Amino acid sequence: MKILVLNCGSSSIKYQLFEMNSSEVIAKGIIEKIGLSGSFLKHTKQDGEKVKLVGDIVDHTIGIEYILGVLVSEKHGCLKSLNEIEAVGHRVVHGGEKFNDSVIITDKVIDEIEACVDLAPLHNPPNLQGINAMKSLLPDVQQVAVFDTAFHQTMPDYAYTYAIPYSLYKKYGLRRYGFHGTSHKYVSQRACEILGKDYKTQKIISCHLGGGASVAAIKNGESIDTSMGLTPLEGMIMGTRSGDVDLGVLTFIMNKEDIDVKAANALVNKHSGVLGITGISSDMRDIENASAEGNERAKLALEMYDYRIKKYIGAYSAAMGGCDIIIFTGGVGENGDSTRAGVCQGLEYLGVELDSEINSSFRAEEKVISKPESKVTLMVVPTNEELMIARDTLRLLN
Repeated sequence: MKILVLNCGSSSIKYQLFEMNSSEVIAKGIIEKIGLSGSFLKHTKQDGEKVKLVGDIVDHTIGIEYILGVLVSEKHGCLKSLNEIEAVGHRVVHGGEKFNDSVIITDKVIDEIEACVDLAPLHNPPNLQGINAMKSLLPDVQQVAVFDTAFHQTMPDYAYTYAIPYSLYKKYGLRRYGFHGTSHKYVSQRACEILGKDYKTQKIISCHLGGGASVAAIKNGESIDTSMGLTPLEGMIMGTRSGDVDLGVLTFIMNKEDIDVKAANALVNKHSGVLGITGISSDMRDIENASAEGNERAKLALEMYDYRIKKYIGAYSAAMGGCDIIIFTGGVGENGDSTRAGVCQGLEYLGVELDSEINSSFRAEEKVISKPESKVTLMVVPTNEELMIARDTLRLLN
């Protein structure tokens, strides 16, 4: 069975085509600059050969037409016919309280995803554009929505409720939802597969560290808490997002700088995080290089970044009554050995013993990085959200 996975952004579409009998990726790529000048498609074949196709891609429907066209093209394709695609799985960022699992897409489901647009105004609209485009182009192929928020719907009410007037929660759905759910689910399950552990008996802390970053507490196979909230702004210090900040700081800045809500939102989402602290970059590699050269603000940013993750690990260990496994994933988690070392330093009280030699010897591999005697198993597990989406799609079709 072949399943196409789509991740539609505001001006981009990422795609992967899976042969589910072997879980192999037989084609993948990305379209960028949709609706802008210079739009293009980058396509990678199963043998690694790459091609770049430039064209006028004015909307998501035309973008998906390009993708389907290259998949069946004689020169670059891997399909004889589009009829070989048996299902399409879509990443959908926000499912609100309506969806606690992936779901086969119907007209009613589309309406309910549209009802969540206010909760994710930058993400859900392009997700819907991809769904509607595929519905128009391949109307007989079943589609599945896989929600970033669904995995965290097992959180108890005392973990997801904010201490604001309860009437506002009921009126607008203002609560913690959490994100990166597909990633947290994949890496936590994969870690247990690697270790031969029963997923339903483990206390796991999953650290998804990248441009966006979140930590999740997963107890007996269920998310019981996570650092992101109503939006992806809460929690960790990120590339350009502030993470946790006293709301009084924001209202103070709005008053003193005489800025409106839109400008304040841009400030904490686009101009804060390690970029705001350092004034250098949102890329941790640039920050690490600057720190090595003696830049004090870069050094401060790295210390703050590690410290925030460490605090959440401590809090979630307390919330779960212990911890069996700590996982690092995402671009920084998979490649940043110095970040992993900085986070683990000081966690010895939990029984954490990092093997420094192993930790610094690889990049983006599945690897146990703790010493054999460590009471908590430390792991790096590269995330694979697209495979998780494909698996959920297959599960629902079966």
